[in-house]
Amino acid sequence: MDAYQIRFPLASTPLGASTARRRLVDGMRAWAEVLDQEVLDAAEVVVAELLANAVQHAGGTVIVARARLDFDGLVVDVIDASPVSPTVDSPGLEAEHGRGLFLVAALADRHGIEPLPPGKRCWAQFKVGAPMPAAS
Repeated sequence: MDAYQIRFPLASTPLGASTARRRLVDGMRAWAEVLDQEVLDAAEVVVAELLANAVQHAGGTVIVARARLDFDGLVVDVIDASPVSPTVDSPGLEAEHGRGLFLVAALADRHGIEPLPPGKRCWAQFKVGAPMPAAS
């Protein structure tokens, strides 16, 4: 059983992604007793990147965003209906896009992509410094 969880659907639009990022970050900040500021800041950047990728590649389908905090740490993930997995590119110095997965890899302790029928789940996990309180 998860100790803390936020999960909701969103429209596959830039406004939907922006709103989802704020909702997830606000929810995670409520877990400040367990999460330190460094983890919160890194998770906010990772959430923004995962949501941006989903909006760009999901083809207008509904996206599901989630943050889960349990004994294994903080996991943020984004689920969309596109079967196309994001790839790591080698963007040029002047490129405005293509660095999202580099950021995810640099900031998260673990990350990955899971195929789903239909679509995929892109996730990132962060270690949590403080022990989790016992679930009541």
